[in-house]
Amino acid sequence: MSTLRALALQFRTPRRGRGFWYSVAIDVIWPLMALVTRLRFRGADKLPKTGGVVLVSNHLSFADPVTLTAYTLAAGRIPRYLAKASLWRIPLVGRVLNGGHHIAVERNTAQARHAYLGAVKAIESGECVIFFPEAGFSDDEDFWPSRRVKSGVARVALETGAPVVPVVNWGTHRLLPTTAKFPRLFPRKTVDIIAGDPVDLSDLVGTERETIDAATKRIMQAVTDLLATLRAETPPTR
Repeated sequence: MSTLRALALQFRTPRRGRGFWYSVAIDVIWPLMALVTRLRFRGADKLPKTGGVVLVSNHLSFADPVTLTAYTLAAGRIPRYLAKASLWRIPLVGRVLNGGHHIAVERNTAQARHAYLGAVKAIESGECVIFFPEAGFSDDEDFWPSRRVKSGVARVALETGAPVVPVVNWGTHRLLPTTAKFPRLFPRKTVDIIAGDPVDLSDLVGTERETIDAATKRIMQAVTDLLATLRAETPPTR
């Protein structure tokens, strides 16, 4: 979409429920993102307009939460994220995360279950929660989803019964590579984001390890397949 259209889109997104500091961050970052990138959003109709929903994304860059937030808001939903708890100890970042009702993850501790319970509660309250199952950036040299993923998204999906919608992004790794300290603004980068059909988990019920593993594989296969479709339709760029 054009820069003007991207800027105008900001004023049509939902504001109630963002929280003050989360809203401020969006209002500051959105215009900058619209100026330095070409955004191409598709498949927003796949996201339910109301009710709890699980969004599952690949992870390529620190820029992913920014572009995914814009995409989700443009679809009429306010995204909540699971993020490492240490970010809450950064003063301004902590205010944004608290204001946005995001969910802290204490990795590799006994408190990690609190994030699971927080995600379940948020979804059962009708929220839209975004998961990065890779729990880090893609470790594949061609930027396909990592083979090692966390099973939390499958556990939450099976517990809540909420729709699980794959959402993939492509281009953020060129805008802000994981090894870069600053965005690469020139030439102007294109960021594509598309959502797919909800993943059918209706035949999987329970908390057995085999069930959770099967749900995790099915979810990640949907993400990988959608990314393959997106990449096949996206002309090669620098």
